[in-house]
Amino acid sequence: MVVKHVSEVPNNPVDMSGAEKVRMRLLISEEDGAPNFRMRLFEVEEGGCSPYHSHPYEHEVFVLEGEGMIRSREGNQELKPGSVVFVPPNEEHQFVNRGKGAFKFICLIPLQKP
Repeated sequence: MVVKHVSEVPNNPVDMSGAEKVRMRLLISEEDGAPNFRMRLFEVEEGGCSPYHSHPYEHEVFVLEGEGMIRSREGNQELKPGSVVFVPPNEEHQFVNRGKGAFKFICLIPLQKP
């Protein structure tokens, strides 16, 4: 079993083209012995956004704090604390901070097996 506090996990800038004012903490990963998933905490500052992108794996998202939006081909959806999002594989999407203060969410993704 691994137990740690979020403050012990580095809060690194997201270094992807199109990412603005986004930081991520890799809370649980294969380094912790997790064989199937990664748990990540994203913090999007005011005026920030993730890139508009897609990838071959799903996302499960739980919004913790702030006001945001998810963009997709299906349209924009407002997000607030308690919102839950499932992003299927290969669906283009983007998370945008739409409020004052930080927009924070937990994001789970499957571990990519070789």
